[in-house]
Amino acid sequence: MRSPMGSVERGSIAPRARSVGGGLTFALLAGLAGFLLVPSLILRAPIEPVMGFVQKIFYFHVPCAIMLFLSTFTCAGGSVAYLFKGSEKGDRLAVSAAELSVLFGACVLVSGPLWGRKAWGVWWQWDARLTSSLLLVLMMIGYLIARRYAGPAGRKLAAALSLFAAVNVPLVYKSVDIWRTVHPQTTVVPKLDPQMRPAFWSAFALMALVWGVLLAARYRLENARAALAVAELELDDLLEAP
Repeated sequence: MRSPMGSVERGSIAPRARSVGGGLTFALLAGLAGFLLVPSLILRAPIEPVMGFVQKIFYFHVPCAIMLFLSTFTCAGGSVAYLFKGSEKGDRLAVSAAELSVLFGACVLVSGPLWGRKAWGVWWQWDARLTSSLLLVLMMIGYLIARRYAGPAGRKLAAALSLFAAVNVPLVYKSVDIWRTVHPQTTVVPKLDPQMRPAFWSAFALMALVWGVLLAARYRLENARAALAVAELELDDLLEAP
């Protein structure tokens, strides 16, 4: 009997786990070094003359938004592999990335209003960028809900929803250029003060590393669940055998 989670080769789990575990250990050590270095770079970066010290949220907010976009695209890529090729690995990658979309989306939706309250005088504005970002996060939450509660067709329904979420990403990014909005435009990073660039790009690199570690760990967990499902089915077959 085959598991609905897909096949897992016997004898392949332990070596792969050791390899992945070594990579994760190295990444965690690099991340620890980054967490010691990046805050000091951010503190030493020049204070923006208009918004003042609160502008330093930018070094967290923008990398989180980029990781939100990357997670959504990764989820959509895995979903395409699952929908059109029946790839169980693609489906496991998709659900792992979807959870990161919600995580980094929450960081964006929390850090943005904290920054906006000081810059605009209000916590929230229903402008194009903020509204489309909220919609994107809600779509990824919908993905997770569909997988869990939509029954046998839940995985395919969720996969289709992730494709709509991926289409929304370019709209979120370009919304500040298409419509009038209080949100800064897409030219902020390219025109960033040269003295602010080391802090920003180091913060981005650290956030990308965190994203990679979390995705690898979550994907590893999903593979372990698939292997456990196969083992349970094999055990059931042995117990039912005459």
